[in-house]
Amino acid sequence: MKWLRSFDSLLARAETVVLVAFLGSMVVLAFLQVVLRNVFGTGLIWADTLVRHLVLWAGFFGGSIAAFEGRHISIDALTKYLPERWKHIAGAITNLFGAVVCYYLMQAALTFVRSEAEAGGDFLFGLPSYVGMVIIPIGYLLLALHFALKVVEHTADALHPQPEGAK
Repeated sequence: MKWLRSFDSLLARAETVVLVAFLGSMVVLAFLQVVLRNVFGTGLIWADTLVRHLVLWAGFFGGSIAAFEGRHISIDALTKYLPERWKHIAGAITNLFGAVVCYYLMQAALTFVRSEAEAGGDFLFGLPSYVGMVIIPIGYLLLALHFALKVVEHTADALHPQPEGAK
């Protein structure tokens, strides 16, 4: 169980690094666009498109980190008054639901990306158009993975309760 938590934590740290890089890039590109437009009367044609796609990518990585932290799906009003074991059971059910929904959304997103690839077209810098959209199935896969790991964690905690400081 400890290695699962370590893997989940390592994955979240990697996602955080990517998210910070995307957010930093978005800020720099947006600032650069403002300066270029207002001072020099020009701009980077590709920057607005890239920033829009980076927002999509950042949203999925942020959602994945929220799932890791247990902040993505929460029904505190109900679980607040449950005994500890039932909190874990409710957490396992909620996260299982999240994992299943994300799995099916990932399948739909794969179909979307395949159709985007078949349609052709360019994204930026000569890259195919589907490259900007590939984050959608990847993002849902990351979300499903974090939810599934939380299911295992909550199930183990429900079956074998440990003192609060033992995790």
